[in-house]
Amino acid sequence: MADKQRRKPGETREKLMNAALALVGKGRHFASLGIREVTRQAGVVPTSFYRHFRNMDDLGLQLVDELGLVLRRMMREARANVFQADKLIDESVGIFITHAQNNRSFFMFMAQGLAGESRAIQEGIRSEMRYFASELANDLRRLKLADHLSDADLDLTCDLVVRSVAFSLTDILGISPEDDYQEEQVRKRTARFLQLIFVGAAHWKSHPD
Repeated sequence: MADKQRRKPGETREKLMNAALALVGKGRHFASLGIREVTRQAGVVPTSFYRHFRNMDDLGLQLVDELGLVLRRMMREARANVFQADKLIDESVGIFITHAQNNRSFFMFMAQGLAGESRAIQEGIRSEMRYFASELANDLRRLKLADHLSDADLDLTCDLVVRSVAFSLTDILGISPEDDYQEEQVRKRTARFLQLIFVGAAHWKSHPD
């Protein structure tokens, strides 16, 4: 009883979220996880789940919020390291791959959620991607890399960039973190995708509506 009383608020909630991520990291699809399986992995009784989450979708949405924090940290790191426009793509792709490898379970959850059965989780992840695209557009304006594009065309370009990077998750997560050669190949290929997008955008002529 004394141990339970000393348990910090939110500790069980964190255990449940970490348990779900651990199962995803082992190859399970989040959509297939049940409450009993997650509570067993977390080492808590099933009834404690409902003190923190309504259902598995609710837990998934909380994981989306945590994923958003990871993405924002990644964005801040990219901004801190990019002082020249021509370094933007290489630096950003490298940082993304590093974070994906260091937070594999989170990014596996993201990849699953984008095509998962839960519309709520899917929309939550897409909302984070839209935020990321919006911030990228702001950075491009700050660096004066897209002054010839209308706001709508710049937003479309950044949306395409974010979707391309998100799609590359399947390649990143399919290689071992220790396989430096394959990781470098994925980095180069992803950077090339983005370069082609920006070359196209550089020659795009926006027309007023």
